[in-house]
Amino acid sequence: MRKYFAQLKIVNPTELLEKQAVNLLFDATFFSRTDGVLVFRANQKNLHWRFIESETRKEITAGLDELEQRGYQFKSFTIDGRKGVIQLLKTRYPGLPIQLCHFHQIQIVRRYTTNNPKTKCGQALLALIKLLTDLEQQRFTELFDTLKEEYADFLLERNDQKEFVHRKLRAAFRSIKSNLPYLFTYRNHPDLAIPNTTNSCDGSFAHWKQKLKIHRGLKEKRRNQMIDYLLINT
Repeated sequence: MRKYFAQLKIVNPTELLEKQAVNLLFDATFFSRTDGVLVFRANQKNLHWRFIESETRKEITAGLDELEQRGYQFKSFTIDGRKGVIQLLKTRYPGLPIQLCHFHQIQIVRRYTTNNPKTKCGQALLALIKLLTDLEQQRFTELFDTLKEEYADFLLERNDQKEFVHRKLRAAFRSIKSNLPYLFTYRNHPDLAIPNTTNSCDGSFAHWKQKLKIHRGLKEKRRNQMIDYLLINT
């Protein structure tokens, strides 16, 4: 195996047949807190990836630079909602549609409410976010606004130290409010066929991570060579 990895030569991923504008997805997966891979993907192909210590705007910018240098153009972006990324894309590509991944938005709310909320407000919010992919923007917004109004006093409750009692629920509501303009982009541009999740990336991660587990103990250099090979072929 060592001999095989030593001789393995990695070439750039096979390009799409035409450098047409693509619906670009990008997401990162990590093996530890400071050891991960940022993958840029479109049309079920991994176009570019970077080994990273953290998913920063600098790394995303470098990846976009690389893709542009190779001739790619973009017609939309589907992202996980990491702080600052939306502003980066809006500044760099004014007017291009940005879709926030539904799966990540649901996970954000679930992280604040837990899977078994103890309050009626938490239960109602979790039930609503689970309908995200089923509802039109207007209906979802109406239900969300109704929920905010119904529990407005509850969310303003403070303890003896004048701190908000339901800080996690407030954060969940704030997350939805901030991301709402980017949750239904795919419905507002049906002609572009924009993915509403980064599941294509997540599915790719699961596929090659499973193979990596078979070869536990590889040194980082050889492990990264294996990842390069798997990403070219997935």
